[in-house]
Amino acid sequence: MVSIGVIAAGFLCVLGLLLIGLHVAAVMVVTALLGVVLGIGPMMLNSVGNLMWGKMNSFVLTAIPLYILMGEILVKAEIAERMYRSLTDWVQWLPGKLLHSNIASSSMFAAISGSSVATAATISTVALPTFRAQQYDERWVAGSIASGATLGILIPPSINFIIYGAVTDTSIGDLFLAGILPGLLLALSFVVIIAVCAAIWPGIAGSEQAVEVDRSGRLRRLIDLVGPAAIFLTIIGSIYGGWATPTEAAAVGVVASLGLAAWYGKLKTAMLHESLLATVRITAMILLVLVGAFFLNFSMGVLGIPDQVAGWISSLDVSPVTLILYLVLLYLILGCFLDALAMMITTIPVIFPVVVTIGYDPVWFGVFLVIMCELALLTPPVGMNLYIVQGVRNRGSITEVIQGVLPFFVGILALVALITVWPGIVTWLPDSMR
Repeated sequence: MVSIGVIAAGFLCVLGLLLIGLHVAAVMVVTALLGVVLGIGPMMLNSVGNLMWGKMNSFVLTAIPLYILMGEILVKAEIAERMYRSLTDWVQWLPGKLLHSNIASSSMFAAISGSSVATAATISTVALPTFRAQQYDERWVAGSIASGATLGILIPPSINFIIYGAVTDTSIGDLFLAGILPGLLLALSFVVIIAVCAAIWPGIAGSEQAVEVDRSGRLRRLIDLVGPAAIFLTIIGSIYGGWATPTEAAAVGVVASLGLAAWYGKLKTAMLHESLLATVRITAMILLVLVGAFFLNFSMGVLGIPDQVAGWISSLDVSPVTLILYLVLLYLILGCFLDALAMMITTIPVIFPVVVTIGYDPVWFGVFLVIMCELALLTPPVGMNLYIVQGVRNRGSITEVIQGVLPFFVGILALVALITVWPGIVTWLPDSMR
């Protein structure tokens, strides 16, 4: 067994290697190698190959490229753009007008993409030209897009839930169900934040009146929402109807997205080539990180680190709620230095056994962890959503984007407090389906 001091030194080593620019997968592999060699001996490395093959030869992980491909097809076929324009017809009567389109579109695209980064890039590309024609406060425009995009990893299907389920051996179906209610509550809180602030400071929503849209035009464009909604219901319904596993449901979603692209006349060789190429790039990056994560988990397990940390925390005699407050603070700090996916994967081996030991539901903790990843996506200096929105925006300073996300940051923290006080918000739906 190793001491807490050695564990802390190893964690600082990981942070140091990340800060000097090494890829997160390389950092985890190097740290795991050092831990095994120095802690046990080089002979233990003989089992690494079999471990990697056993972990990566997983039917569950096949869902990752499938959900990515589904999202890429919907983006490249311009279905997301149609969806945005249709939603705009129905939300601009609220205080804040078109700002609500960003939240509504992000919520709906999240239900078919599984990725926050993809949601941020897509909604930014579609929405920003519309706002530039009016006098909206650009801080709120950029902030609502970056914050709304975080719903991409909370509303199912979520790639982060798949990864968490694979690493912790938690039911991905339960995680998908558990993310629905918190995701809808978070989207609603964003809408309320925009409406209240727009009522207090009307200038943030521009000086022009809402564009009048005839009723027949609204109803005609509603068909652009039917396809994405049908894909979401097909995926979720097939999983919980017992007709398909999450991986098989992902394959069904890909077929449905291809059919939708064909319906709009966008199913072309060039579109498929771009979608497949993007899928390969993103999948390779995610699976490389997963390989490093599985190796690091193995290293920590054989060294007894999770048991040591669990025993140390138990000796502190803190309440479960106090521990969650400490974890929130820890993840807020880590979010300033680590990418959301890296933060999640590097902390699961140590934190997960502890929270389960003190009585928290693994499904609840999965939702909590994904919400903290949402905060990391908005936390400078490495918040990915901030840079994506600023890159598409291509003017002004990223400081304006950071200022824009601050009100929504408060909304996410409020959701964390809500699910901590009432954990049934997360667990009620999966428990009911069981």
